Amino acid sequence: MKYQHITELIGNTPLLKIDPAVHGLKNIELYAKLEFYNPFGSLKDRIGWAMIKDDLQSIIDKKQIILESSSGNTAKALQAIASVYGIPFKTITNRIKVQEVKSILQIMGADIEQMPGKSECPDPTDPNDPLTHIDTIVRQEKDKYYYTTQYTNEKNIEIHFETTGKEIVDDLGRVDYFFGGLGTTGSTRGTAQYIKRNNPDLVSVGIVSSVDDYIPGIRTITEMWEVGLFEKDFYAAIEEIHSITAIDAMLTLIRKCGILAGPTSGASYEGTIQYLKTIDDTLKEKKTAVFIVCDRFEYYISYIKERKPELFGEKVRADSLSQLKESDWKDVPSIKIGSAEAWVTIHKPIIIDIRSNLAFRTSHIANSLNIPQEQLTKMIDGAMPFSKGQTILFICPVGEQSKRFAMYLKNKGYDAYTLESGIVGWRDAGLALEKIETNRASI
Repeated sequence: MKYQHITELIGNTPLLKIDPAVHGLKNIELYAKLEFYNPFGSLKDRIGWAMIKDDLQSIIDKKQIILESSSGNTAKALQAIASVYGIPFKTITNRIKVQEVKSILQIMGADIEQMPGKSECPDPTDPNDPLTHIDTIVRQEKDKYYYTTQYTNEKNIEIHFETTGKEIVDDLGRVDYFFGGLGTTGSTRGTAQYIKRNNPDLVSVGIVSSVDDYIPGIRTITEMWEVGLFEKDFYAAIEEIHSITAIDAMLTLIRKCGILAGPTSGASYEGTIQYLKTIDDTLKEKKTAVFIVCDRFEYYISYIKERKPELFGEKVRADSLSQLKESDWKDVPSIKIGSAEAWVTIHKPIIIDIRSNLAFRTSHIANSLNIPQEQLTKMIDGAMPFSKGQTILFICPVGEQSKRFAMYLKNKGYDAYTLESGIVGWRDAGLALEKIETNRASI
């Protein structure tokens, strides 16, 4: 077939039936919607085009800059389309945590502004929060930017209703279960709404990352409140997946199905199997389920290597930090905000702030050391940098990511703790914070 423009290739992606010998379900036919067949490589190609196509000529005439807060696939789609039409594109975010993703955006020509962001969640009182910053500059220079607002834009739902959901129904007819990762939630809501027209009894399940963890493209359940399109009651269930489990599921798709899926798609597959296995034996007739494969694995090599070094011929200890899962936890040693200041004064711990350097430079607790999470993980898995005679307090944005470090060290016999509610809780309690100029060390 011949096409006149790259945007004509967006959509109409294939469905692939997963071999029952792989998924092990007896009463459910399982299909993968292969969204990496979109021209820019992901599910987000649909919304990237949908958010700007109707106003494209106006954007060009006004010489506007397309603006979004995206850490990956939406930015990639918007940049690709913008480049074709000679429009500048800028993304402002604090969530680009995978180097390949950033490198791809740079090669494509994106203007990337990375904000410190004390938290992964937006905070209207924090001038360094990406969404707050975007709202400020758009108000100040409203004619300069075309802000696509993916987290609240109803087109995010509409395009998946009009295309993704329709394609699935056209190809399969009745669908009983639908699964997708929760980022902006536009794809799961729009797709499921269309499928429900054909089957009002559709069960829609959302997939999120474990609260102590990070999986590119999806959020933890505690982060979902920031997404204006999110409606918890829309989902029959929300499955939480750990990154290690997601990668294992990704490997199943790659090695047993030939689907070169990324870790987010691995999470969606794992969440699908996790849910369906609980009901498979109860079914009296055959059912059909679909999950989304949103993109490919090549964008996430460093992310995968950090969590599964053995895949690259590197040795990994069975008791390494990367292998600790939330299910392994018992009693996480934590310090409550109400008693934190007095506790620090009495116990004089080494305070390790695991946020990014940018976030740490903006504000931090006095006398704390900054060792970003990725670097600290490598240090601990390589050679433990702390003495067992030291009391250690780990700090992160909202007290979730630091739990893993405190629990791991506690299991190793260290006197280690996490600050409950993190730096945000400390700040909200009105406790003192400092800037980098008065800090004694940063790594």
